[in-house]
Amino acid sequence: MQDEEAAKKLFPPGALDDPTSVGLTRAKAVQLATEDSPFPLEVGESLGPVWVEYETYGTLNSAKSNVILVVHALSGDAHVAGWDIAAIETGRRWRLRKPGWWDTVVGPGKPLDPAHYFIICANVLGSCYGTTGPGSINPRTGKPYGLTFPMVTVGDWVRLQAMLLDHLGIERVLAVVGGSLGGQQVIEWMMAYPDRVEKAIVLAASAKLSAQGLAFNAVGRHTIMNDPHFNGGDFYGSPVPAQGLAAARMLAHITYLSEAAMDMKFGRRLREKAKPDFDFGIEFEVESYLAYQGQSFVERFDANSYLYITRAMDYYDAAASWGGGDLTEACSRVSADVMVVSFSSDWLYPPSQCRELAIALCRCRRPVTYIEVPSSYGHDAFLVETEVVGRLLRDFLKKDAHP
Repeated sequence: MQDEEAAKKLFPPGALDDPTSVGLTRAKAVQLATEDSPFPLEVGESLGPVWVEYETYGTLNSAKSNVILVVHALSGDAHVAGWDIAAIETGRRWRLRKPGWWDTVVGPGKPLDPAHYFIICANVLGSCYGTTGPGSINPRTGKPYGLTFPMVTVGDWVRLQAMLLDHLGIERVLAVVGGSLGGQQVIEWMMAYPDRVEKAIVLAASAKLSAQGLAFNAVGRHTIMNDPHFNGGDFYGSPVPAQGLAAARMLAHITYLSEAAMDMKFGRRLREKAKPDFDFGIEFEVESYLAYQGQSFVERFDANSYLYITRAMDYYDAAASWGGGDLTEACSRVSADVMVVSFSSDWLYPPSQCRELAIALCRCRRPVTYIEVPSSYGHDAFLVETEVVGRLLRDFLKKDAHP
């Protein structure tokens, strides 16, 4: 009660009075691997100890049949909804300003309602939000791993999530759902653990990233690794590679929007002036917006984690992993009822690539629903188009998996 009273003074006015919010949340942490019993990685190395941070919402029913696993995208974390009561003690002060990253979808009366579902989200391996990552202490050196942290993959993330479910005594999930890089984890789940997934919901994601997507990630990593403060990844306790990380985020953010969305939101408007200054400062509103996105990202994310997560995104190829390069063969492993949702203006994971996944599932005579949502919001539409995404989630979760 004291925590709640103190929290009311930290969060925006009225935040904790919203009846559609899950309210105050606190992440949990569990050690799933030790130095003596490390976690094996796809690259052939192993890692231990491994801690995983996760959050849950709702109550697990007696049959353990109401579990929904939410998997996050590149810069997301386990804090899906509500207000993080531990924001101060963990140093994640930015969480005082906004609720969880999918708060519009998870909460009382919302599509993923804790009154009906037991919702779980875990932070991925290699990130900087409580799960073991390059900023964690290497027990062999007593210092942060930095770039000595082993390379991780989407497959590693999903196997670690499966271990978490084992730890919680959950054999099978009603649904696994995620967008973007989270959507690729959903694809991996339905192929790696076909007997553990009843429904799979893939939002704004396909079986692999395009060459153009690889290129944007490569440039983002280049800006980080060539920042004067990067120091070979050993920057902990020193100035961080802020300029490089900010530039990487600015570049990535362009891929999350569409031309129509940028034109509608910013156009060619000058920032707080009638005439340009004719210099190299911030002149246009779109420049100001990107600069803000870059700076705010530096405040909350680790540059090494950005390298590792984008590399995992690059490497993921469901067809190569499970079908010898044939996506249809890979999809033959799937037993879940699948919904694939694309967005018309998304050019990071365009509808044509999302449709390929749905077609491959059809060829295997697997139950699949494909929807292309008209939207001007680009890749971010899976987070912005709350009404339509919410309606699709509600309807799909209610329908029988195998009529």
